Amino acid sequence: MSLVYSFLGFRVFLCLCLLVWVTKGQNVNLFRQTEQLGRRKIFNVMDYGAVEGGITDNSQAFLKAWNDACKWTGRARVLVPRGIFKLFPVVFSGPCNGPIAFLIMGTLRASTDPSTFNSENWINFRYLEQLTVAGGGTLDGQGSYVWPLNNCNNRPCKTLPISLSFDFVTNASVAHLRSYNSKNAHIKVYGCNKMDFTKLRLSAPGDSPNTDGIKIGNSYRIRISRSVIGTGDDCIAILSGSREIHISKIFCGPGHGISIGSLGGYDNEYDVEGVYVKDSGLKGTTNGLRIKTWAYSHPLKVSKIRYENIVMTDVTNPIIIDQNYCPSPPCNQQVTSNVQISDVTYNNIWGSSSSKEAVILKCSKTSPCKNMVMSNIKLSLNGPGGIASSSCENAIGVSYGTQNPPSCIKV
Repeated sequence: MSLVYSFLGFRVFLCLCLLVWVTKGQNVNLFRQTEQLGRRKIFNVMDYGAVEGGITDNSQAFLKAWNDACKWTGRARVLVPRGIFKLFPVVFSGPCNGPIAFLIMGTLRASTDPSTFNSENWINFRYLEQLTVAGGGTLDGQGSYVWPLNNCNNRPCKTLPISLSFDFVTNASVAHLRSYNSKNAHIKVYGCNKMDFTKLRLSAPGDSPNTDGIKIGNSYRIRISRSVIGTGDDCIAILSGSREIHISKIFCGPGHGISIGSLGGYDNEYDVEGVYVKDSGLKGTTNGLRIKTWAYSHPLKVSKIRYENIVMTDVTNPIIIDQNYCPSPPCNQQVTSNVQISDVTYNNIWGSSSSKEAVILKCSKTSPCKNMVMSNIKLSLNGPGGIASSSCENAIGVSYGTQNPPSCIKV
């Protein structure tokens, strides 16, 4: 009997030894995997055949570097060193195996040959998580060569490429970049969640067509801060389906201001909710804080909008809601907008207006603006014409504190 117990004891001992050995092996493998996940590796585009100088297209070299970086299970960094690199339209797609950074230290120069515009985007990041785009470099869109092709109002034409696009990107940061003379918009954000944009400088002449600074659509929790934007269109355009958009410490000018819309022109649009603009300034823009919807529009809602601590300098239409938006007349002005605007607050808005009507709230007759709040408005007319005035249609709400010009909101 003792022999049986001894044999069983030996088997138990052997099983315990095997368990310790297997567990140790798993721990070693787990440690190695964790270590690799934390490892950083730089993928320099020069090692993949990129040629500096601004003459040769480098899209294939950039893609090869990106593809290798995307496969890396640690922290990958694609590096564009100092110099000028010509780049045809390119798509950097995921998903990737780990966090990835695209570091632009040099200048990326776009093509001016329309035959190379095979996409509506120039540089496009899509289907990615934990992306960083930074480096202190520059995007040269070379838009001045092709802006005459950007007028599609009266004839069919091909859309020019947007300089930097993000589609379906989550948990990302874009910082310390300059973009100038974009062919179309500088930056587009679509279908993205939790992205931060900071310390950017976006510039194009005030008469350059459709050169919006940042366009946002169908996205959630986008933050834009500490940036200077001067363009020929909206500094920031907040479009259909945008929610929880936070804008702070922005300087806008020249341009068309900070806009929500236009909205309601298409039947597949979504509500806009939660837009917060604060601690910012606008100078010489054709609009200030603008909400625009088409008169003939599909039902939508715009709600929970707050503008706070905004300085205006020689701005035309500093505060404007236009629910009869019509950029290319003639439009049917006999119909009224079906976009419901509500819960909009203007707090501590001051400075100078270059138009006599400093406040214009032109709301829908069938869907009046509701729960409007005007608090401490100090806008003076800069120029002849006496004092600044306000104009309201179908705007319901309350006013507090200083009201210059006098408030026209109906209680």
